Amino acid sequence: MSRIGDFAGSAENELAGWIVQSPEIGTAMAGFAHTVYNNNRLPMRVRELARIVIAHDNECAVCINTRDADGPAAGVDEELYQHADQWRTWSGYSEQERIAAEFAHRFATEHTKLRDDEGFWERARPLFSDELMADLALSCAMWVGMGRMLRTLDIGQTCHLTLPSRA
Repeated sequence: MSRIGDFAGSAENELAGWIVQSPEIGTAMAGFAHTVYNNNRLPMRVRELARIVIAHDNECAVCINTRDADGPAAGVDEELYQHADQWRTWSGYSEQERIAAEFAHRFATEHTKLRDDEGFWERARPLFSDELMADLALSCAMWVGMGRMLRTLDIGQTCHLTLPSRA
């Protein structure tokens, strides 16, 4: 049960209902989320693996259960999600996906150690341009913040979302 508001009805009502509690900030956050999902330069598999790793770190059920409608066309299958906790070792991830997962996990759990880890940055540099790293970092910022807000306020934790297709 949500800690703020009574958002009875559909899952979409519950997930969007919190915005009315803070319309200006909530609307801006919705715009940020829209941009992360629709204007991101990361390959979708890289983006989705980073997102699902943070979803697990946040223990956010709605984030864990979210899928992108365009995912299958971009090579995002259920195996990508099912092995997210094994990002270090599962052979189905590319090196770029693995670096994105490591960045996401450490961004969510040990950001200052990540900042100072020269070995990580040496491994990431050949796989991520500055522009892609900016997209990854900004996306992680949105996922950490939104996931923790949704989890803390117990909003949408029984929802299964499919992000709309961009076509």
